[in-house]
Amino acid sequence: MILTAELLQATLEHLVLTYTALTAGILVTIPLIFLSLYSARLASMIMRFASLVQAVPSFAVVAFIVPLIGIGFMPAVLAIMLRVLLPTIKNTYIGLFNVDSTLIEASKGIGLTDFQILKHIRLPNAYPAIFAGIKFAAILANSIAVLTALIGGGGLGPIIFEGLTNFNTVKILTGVLPVIGIALFLDFSFSRIEQRLTPEYLRK
Repeated sequence: MILTAELLQATLEHLVLTYTALTAGILVTIPLIFLSLYSARLASMIMRFASLVQAVPSFAVVAFIVPLIGIGFMPAVLAIMLRVLLPTIKNTYIGLFNVDSTLIEASKGIGLTDFQILKHIRLPNAYPAIFAGIKFAAILANSIAVLTALIGGGGLGPIIFEGLTNFNTVKILTGVLPVIGIALFLDFSFSRIEQRLTPEYLRK
């Protein structure tokens, strides 16, 4: 059994790695999708790229990063970020584009600008789809963070792989249980954020 201090440090590293990659993915995704609202060609290019990256196995993505930028924390962040692009892009795209067209037309009719429509109409109605994608991406990032231990990403991955190598069930569980706990926490925390952001009239 590893020391509690080591486990806490590994868990903190895992959280930082997961949240950094997820945040980077969201910061890349959201502006691109907003721009794609006004360009069908850009939307098509973004969706194709995200689908292409998603089609590549996670291990291959991690391995591909190494010859490009080496090993360590930042390569691990990039590898995870690439894997979480599709759910965030796809769900944000679907959420923003599937808003009832009558709402959009009515908003234009009362003189709202495109930005006001995006802020007050499209986004609130798209929150369920957007957050479903973010929650899936968060859980995906959490699991892939384990795999990035192979390229020096740190976190709980090294503990799990060491346990697997030595057939040490206790060590495996020591690494796996916090990963499961983090996944549950991610799902719960983003559900709470969604609940707080969603206007009362849109809540079921």
